[in-house]
Amino acid sequence: MTDREQTLELLVDAARRFTRDVLLPAETTVEETQEIPAHVVKGLQELGLFGMTIPEEYGGLGLSMFEEASVVFEIAYAQPAFRSYFGTTNGVGTLGIVNEGTEEQKRKYLPRLATGEMMASFCLTEPDSGSDSASLTTKAVRDGDHYVINGTKRFITNAIHAGVFTVFARTAPKEAGSRGISAFLVDRETPGITVAQPYKKMGFAGSHESDVIFENCRVPASAMLGTEGTGFRNAMMSLDHARLHMAAVATGLCARLLDEGTRYAMERKQFGQPIANFQMIQSMLAESQTELFAARAMVEKAAREKDAGHKTTKEAACCKYYATEAAGRIADRMLQVHGGNGYIKEYAIERLYRDARLLRIYEGSSQIMQLIVARELLREHA
Repeated sequence: MTDREQTLELLVDAARRFTRDVLLPAETTVEETQEIPAHVVKGLQELGLFGMTIPEEYGGLGLSMFEEASVVFEIAYAQPAFRSYFGTTNGVGTLGIVNEGTEEQKRKYLPRLATGEMMASFCLTEPDSGSDSASLTTKAVRDGDHYVINGTKRFITNAIHAGVFTVFARTAPKEAGSRGISAFLVDRETPGITVAQPYKKMGFAGSHESDVIFENCRVPASAMLGTEGTGFRNAMMSLDHARLHMAAVATGLCARLLDEGTRYAMERKQFGQPIANFQMIQSMLAESQTELFAARAMVEKAAREKDAGHKTTKEAACCKYYATEAAGRIADRMLQVHGGNGYIKEYAIERLYRDARLLRIYEGSSQIMQLIVARELLREHA
């Protein structure tokens, strides 16, 4: 075993213990308060999880995709809001800076993001631009040495916490399509930014999503990320990574769901014996175990391919589609195993069932993932 492999093993073990000892006991508190407790945030910072994808030279852990997925499998065993709290700072909110940022931008933001001192948000989605990201209407108009940004962004995770926003705006006429979109790093204290109150949601308690409104928000030209017109490509590169990350989240949740159902089936007795003895219960457990195994194998293989430098747009979409849909099926089966008890809040499965539903929507819906897989497959055969 190499030194790097040993280090990863230690990090995964630490993440597993932190999840069991700290995150799981905090779940009901988060559900009741809609907040991540301070001691949990401190623990996430001490583990270095805000800087998983940030290079070591800027204070991060510099994990590979496989290493990142290995840690996420463990953290996502707890309800997804904990992962969401540091997720945007690792993924879509930071990867653009890592991939396209100038050295000045990297030095300004990455060290503080890596420690969790600052958080980042990714402002792409709009009220009328969701799956069709290229149709966004937020504008950034050049005015001397500055750009003036106007528009509204929707479903922005961690917006109320963010110190910097990666904002995608149109710098060319609509006719230019995706080639007319640019990305900007906008500091929270910039005049003209309004962050709305977080939405009240079906699940994901403790994860905060809000509208962010930009009204004559004036940023220096040096705030542009990359060059003019490359913002959409930047966003898609970040999303390829994020979808593999999200597949790892779904896989971790699958493991938790299956454990909840298996434990209940072994403890619950009907007709004088544990319901785990009944073949129809065993069938649901077996189906779920098979899907969990498949999801993890897919994520690990795609992560290794990404680390090897291969294009993984198709593979990331396959993983995100399969793992999140599997999480939905497993959540449904495990609630069924619980019977009526699965429908009351005394049992974790009720909460986890609601949490699992969002995974099939964000970072690209299941239907968009299917379209991406088909598009990439047809390109390969053209």
